[in-house]
Amino acid sequence: MKTPTLIHRSFIFLSLGLFFLLPAASAVTANWVGYPRVMQGPMVGAVSEDNVRIWVRVSGPYPVAIDYGTDFLLESFETTEPVLASKSGDYTVVVVIEDLEPNTEYFYRVKVDGAVDKYLKDYPPFRLRTAPADGAAAGLRVAFGSGARFANDRVQPLWSVVSRAAPDLLLWLGDNVYSDSLDSDILREQYRRMRDVASLQPVIHNISNLAVWDDHDYGLNDHDRRNPIKEEALEIFKQYWANPSYGLPDAKGIFFSYTWGKVEFFFLDDRWYRDPDDAPDTSGKTQLGAAQLAWLESELEESTAIFKVLVSGGGWSNSKGPTGDSWAAFLTERNHIFDFIRDHEISGVVLLSGDSHIAELNVIPWSDEGGYDLYDLVSSPFAQKAPDSWLERRPERRIRPVYFQGSSIGIIDFILDDQPRLIYRVLDIQGRNVWAPFVLRADELVNGVVSWPAKVSDDSMQRQENYEKGNGYYEIPPTD
Repeated sequence: MKTPTLIHRSFIFLSLGLFFLLPAASAVTANWVGYPRVMQGPMVGAVSEDNVRIWVRVSGPYPVAIDYGTDFLLESFETTEPVLASKSGDYTVVVVIEDLEPNTEYFYRVKVDGAVDKYLKDYPPFRLRTAPADGAAAGLRVAFGSGARFANDRVQPLWSVVSRAAPDLLLWLGDNVYSDSLDSDILREQYRRMRDVASLQPVIHNISNLAVWDDHDYGLNDHDRRNPIKEEALEIFKQYWANPSYGLPDAKGIFFSYTWGKVEFFFLDDRWYRDPDDAPDTSGKTQLGAAQLAWLESELEESTAIFKVLVSGGGWSNSKGPTGDSWAAFLTERNHIFDFIRDHEISGVVLLSGDSHIAELNVIPWSDEGGYDLYDLVSSPFAQKAPDSWLERRPERRIRPVYFQGSSIGIIDFILDDQPRLIYRVLDIQGRNVWAPFVLRADELVNGVVSWPAKVSDDSMQRQENYEKGNGYYEIPPTD
């Protein structure tokens, strides 16, 4: 009879012991959520003369704030109001720092749940620079490109070249990730993988990043308005970028305008409203949609910028042919835009594009139509292989030979002194110029000016003449 009593008493004492230990156990359980911390980022998004947008993804539903100031060590700083991350937003937030001074260098660090991030606290603060005051004639360096395929290149050495070039802005022109899936979870995962590339970190921490999309980060290859997950893709795009705006209140999409001093960029959405590439190219066929086209025309008319840059994922030339996944399949709408520029005497328009997995410099000679020559500056890929298909493509005119030997980055320097001009270069993964820099003056971008013949490199001219004579376009006769 004694054994059952001992067992009973032992059970009572054990139960009482567990009871008194419950508060401590609950405290331990509360810490099982892990350390509040940054998972991806931070990334500098749109900057203006008085505010900046900082993107970050954290490890849970925590408040996120930014310490910032002009002191490198942030011994003196201010702190933004916290923004609460949520699971529905994939724990991404955009924190806006306001009331800044124009053209000023600031330093910043991230706080998660009221404390400096546990794993970033030993790093020095990150840096950023605000834009110059509205209309200021400040110089601007822009890096741009497209096609960052993580599965193809997980190291991506090109980002070190971008860091050394130290641009004010980095423009992502689409195929920024390769989702190639109709599963929104996969699309989010591709963004996370891309944001974790080691060499990319200094670029997103310290340089302003702005983006449009193209087919692979919108849906499947060559996807158009029929994409069944376009709503989800739009929401995810907004979650993972920090652009100044997205579309209009009554017109969805990712298009927006952005001004830096005397340069204005018009970022276009070439997917949301896009008709199928193989539809007949009539006056009703559209890539931009009526609302976006009207917005673009109105913005161009109102712009007072010296240079007005039209940013598109797909190339502006006709090289891909009437059903190609570019403006070549929408020449009626493209030419309408070019005619609008001519008829309304809108000066200073330059074209940017990506997608082709090569670096190019082409021109659409609209001086033949009473306007001026429109140059398409093409930079791709960030991390992708060059296809052979470019060998059969014939843009209106090539100004420089195609660079197809690997990843590259486009660099544009806008020089806004008494003779405003831009200088376009392409750098390879060693940081070397792949061709002679291309110089374009603002006074060459006005109606009636024919500029392109004097700008064609001897190599490109010889290839063009060879092709017109019926010889191989890329076969240059040997010289004595």
